[in-house]
Amino acid sequence: MTTIPRPSFICLLSALAVGAVFGAATSLANAAATLTVDLESTEATIGGWSIMEIVSILLDAGWAWAGLGVLAGWWATRGQGGVLTGRRLARGAVVGMVALLAATAAYYIADTVVHDVPSGSYVHDTVYWWVASALFGPVLGAIGACAGHPGAIGVLARLIVPVGAAVQMAVLPPGRNDVLRNIGQWVVWTAAAVAVGLLIARFLRVRRRASRAETAGNDLR
Repeated sequence: MTTIPRPSFICLLSALAVGAVFGAATSLANAAATLTVDLESTEATIGGWSIMEIVSILLDAGWAWAGLGVLAGWWATRGQGGVLTGRRLARGAVVGMVALLAATAAYYIADTVVHDVPSGSYVHDTVYWWVASALFGPVLGAIGACAGHPGAIGVLARLIVPVGAAVQMAVLPPGRNDVLRNIGQWVVWTAAAVAVGLLIARFLRVRRRASRAETAGNDLR
């Protein structure tokens, strides 16, 4: 029977801090984006855009939040070698969930302050996304824990976020008009293509080195 470990105090605090910063930053970016465009203008509504709006739709996209859970799981298990143990996966799962719970809380707390609404106005939204964080956070955190594996499992885990981002931008691109959606798509697709290329190239390079080392070792026997 595998016992779920208690992540270190520092790991949990770090997950809480990073999650809170991400959630608050996303809320503030959304608020700042609304100040950069005149939504009463037909021209701005149809084709207007701003750098802050691009930042906002990138931070508030589902793939970015999923990436937070994956990143937290990777960070909590880094330096543990390439062996995937139940303890390692459980540690990543717990930390990934904690990061998303903290991000959700910080997001709606910031929204409450920014929009100057009564406390508790977003309680239903908070609970809804807390449930989602509790369900998907452990899975994302475990994927992050797998990202440190040197083999194919690690490569697949590291590909989850860029591939997921590219798919979301193709299927459900965020943005209030076509111009914003197009810019967001090309930014994410370009970044995803570069990330995937680098990850695969690194994996193949490591495999070639390992193959050469094995061949050299056999020649010396």
